[in-house]
Amino acid sequence: MADAHAKNHDYHIIDPSPWPFLGSFGALVMMIGAVGWMQAAQGNDFSLLGLPLANPWLFFIGLAIVLYTMFGWWSDTVKEAHEGHHTRVVSIHLRYGMIMFIASEVMFFVAWFWAVFDASIFYDEAIQVGRMSYTGGQWPPAGMEVLDPLHLPLYNTLLLLLSGTTITWAHHALLHNDRSGLKWGLALTIGLGLVFTGVQAYEYGHAPYAFSDSLYGATFFMATGFHGFHVIVGTIFLIVCLLRAMAGHFTPKQHFGFEAAAWYWHFVDVVWLFLFFVIYIWGSWGAPIYHG
Repeated sequence: MADAHAKNHDYHIIDPSPWPFLGSFGALVMMIGAVGWMQAAQGNDFSLLGLPLANPWLFFIGLAIVLYTMFGWWSDTVKEAHEGHHTRVVSIHLRYGMIMFIASEVMFFVAWFWAVFDASIFYDEAIQVGRMSYTGGQWPPAGMEVLDPLHLPLYNTLLLLLSGTTITWAHHALLHNDRSGLKWGLALTIGLGLVFTGVQAYEYGHAPYAFSDSLYGATFFMATGFHGFHVIVGTIFLIVCLLRAMAGHFTPKQHFGFEAAAWYWHFVDVVWLFLFFVIYIWGSWGAPIYHG
């Protein structure tokens, strides 16, 4: 009788879990809270079912629920891996899932590149948008100073390229069961990611244009800002991997958590290369350089 109920397949039948429902509920609360926050920023009233929601608090409550869901769900995934449920078939499906996620992220950034190309090619319409008046039929708009692409942007490019080599070193060390190399490679990649974020924050604070000044500023901050957000997410991803490595997790044969983080980081690297050439070099070609 026991043999009749024995597992005879490579798939993992997951136990009932609260995380999909809780995550969906948290996302809904975040969405409603974001609307209330934006309405409050405009000085408008916003209520739902008689409750005044024109404030940012509901957004942060939803964010806390989502973050708790992420922690609990991924903790369960790690536990399932240690229990041996991540068979060869399950591991392949996890990799397919990560590939699909990165593909969706690629399309997300395609939208911002499309916005930049549309604004720069049809600049006669673009320069009419925003509070500042630009004339001259060119992109960037005439009279606008731009950031020097060979200064901080180039420095950040070198940082990310170097971080790509350190995460590859960590991966190579893991495959050869070199725990010390794994930890050092992760630590250096995290450090480079933190420096990149600091440099970008400094650059934002000294940019000669603001988000609401013109369409040039809007496309610049949206494209580079979302990339900066992805760098922060990737850095947190790597910090978790470092903590897991220090706890003795990951083996040369089973390390999907690390592999997913490395793929994500390489994706961040490649997107930045496109941003550097499109936004900083091609998108600012011929404009006066800001030296403030």
